[in-house]
Parts: sequence; C-alpha cells; structure tokens
Amino acid sequence: MSEIDYAAALRAGDAVRGTTSPNPPVGCALFSPDGALIATGGTSPAGGAHAEINALRAAGDRARGATAVVTLEPCNHTGRTGPCSQALVDAHITRLVYLTKDPNPQAAGGADYLERHGVEVIYALQRVDALQPWLTSVARGRPSVTLKYAASLDGLTAAPDGTSKWITGEDARRHVHADRAVRDAIVVGTGTAIADNPSLTARRGDGTLMETQPRRVVVGTRAVPEGNLTRLGFEQYATPAAALEALWESGARDVLVEGGAGLAASFLREGLVDRVQAYVAPLLLGAGAGVVDTALAATLADAPRFALSRVTVLGGDVLIEMER
Repeated sequence: MSEIDYAAALRAGDAVRGTTSPNPPVGCALFSPDGALIATGGTSPAGGAHAEINALRAAGDRARGATAVVTLEPCNHTGRTGPCSQALVDAHITRLVYLTKDPNPQAAGGADYLERHGVEVIYALQRVDALQPWLTSVARGRPSVTLKYAASLDGLTAAPDGTSKWITGEDARRHVHADRAVRDAIVVGTGTAIADNPSLTARRGDGTLMETQPRRVVVGTRAVPEGNLTRLGFEQYATPAAALEALWESGARDVLVEGGAGLAASFLREGLVDRVQAYVAPLLLGAGAGVVDTALAATLADAPRFALSRVTVLGGDVLIEMER
C-alpha cells in the first residue's frame, strides 16, 4: 500500500485522540481491491467499539474482499468488546496492513490470528504520532508525561519583573489550546494555580470551549483559593507520583505538565518526563525566571537528555519537541 493509503488510517486515529483513554486512539481504513477508499473508523470512547469495528460498520457489505489498514495491530482478546481480529475475518477482508505491533500481551496476537485464517498480513512499521503517548504509558505503567513550557531564546519563562504574558504569539497559543484538547489531563503546581489563577481549558480563538477538555490537576499541599480552577473543578494530589498513580488508575494515559518551575523540577528529578515541548520565542531576556527552579545535575554528563523529534514553526515562534 502507498503512503496516501496509510494517511487515511492515520487521520482517523488523529481525529479521536483525547477521547479514547485508557484505550489507544487507533485509526482504520478499508480499501477496495482496486485501491479506492471504502470507509474509515476511529476508536470510540472506552467501552465503545474499536476502530476496526467502526470502519466495518461504515463499510457494510463492501468490506468483503477489502484491505484493512490499521494503525495498531488488531486486538485478539475479549474485554469490554469482542476481538477485532475475529471481526475482520468474519467480514471477509483479504489483506491486513498494520503499522504498530500491540505491546500489550493481553491484546496482542491479532495479526497471527488473521494469518491463520487465510488473510494476507503485512507489518508496515511506521511511527504513529497519535499512539506514542499510549505506547509510552504501556511501557512505563503510568501515564505518559509531556513537559510543556514557553521561553525566550535564553531559556527564561518570565522577565525580572515577573511578566510572562505573552512570550509567544497567537499561532503558538492556538497550537497550545489544540494540544490541550487531545490530552487526558493538564497538571500544574499549587504555586502556578495560586499566582496565575488559570482555567486550564482548551479554547478556540473566540474564547469558546473546544468539544473535548482535559482534566485539571494540581500538585502540592497548599490550598488553592477560589478562582477559575475551583469553579471549573479540579483534582489535587500531594506529589507527582501520587498524581500519576491516581490518573493511571482512573484511565488517564496522556498528561501535560504546564508548570511552574518547581513542579517541572520535581517531575524531571524523579525521571517522570517522557517528552518536552519547548515553545521558543525570538527574544532575549538575560535575567528572569527559568524553566526549572533548581539544578538538575552537577555536571553535563549527569543532565537529563532528550532526543529531537520535531521542529515546527508557529508564526514567529518555534516549537521544539523532544523525547526521552
């Protein structure tokens, strides 16, 4: 299958990101023998149908003889729903192309099942961005954690007088809100909650709320006074580890840590940061508040290091994304 064929399945998975946890945001696309797109499907919210089932329902009888392109290996177990591998066989598809192996031993094995039942199976290894947080969460046994911050070229998040709005421009802020909408939770420290009185919502340019909203989580022991967070509702935990444990148990798999400097340092010191989003503005401050408020290492060799995964230009700013 060609790259454009994969794209239909990738888009279907992207479209449901932020709505499926604890299940992964999978996309499925069905193609006719001559390569025409028949139908697509994405994973429903937990307890609902998986991507393959939604695509098969949309295709109906047209699924017979089709090729299924799926961003994650079809599940081969019965949980809240039946095995997708069996559903694909029952629909008489002739070929399966999957882009990611299922790392969950309870659900894996769908590709082998399909092959045993006469379906041609192709493993076309490809990075699926929508699945990366979920894959990390499976490997770590806790939610995937992304540390996000906006800073000047010299790594400062606020000027000496404390001003920080707005370091980045409108394009970067729009990107932040779109990103919030696909996260399970946003985490801030009590210092940020008290000083900034944030709403931690995902909003459109006109200020209206997007359809999906993350959970709002505060880490720390200080009481949060009446404000946006208390009106909107939030959860509070004493430590990063306690917050991640509770979020994991309640189904969250993709968490965004937004600040402040003390909380960022805590997550980094404890080795809990899997990804970094650095929104970098084209200005120099020279002095002011930093991303973290304490040394993380005494020497370069001991410093936490991340690998560059993507650079995106957002108006006059640059988003640098890195992975552990």
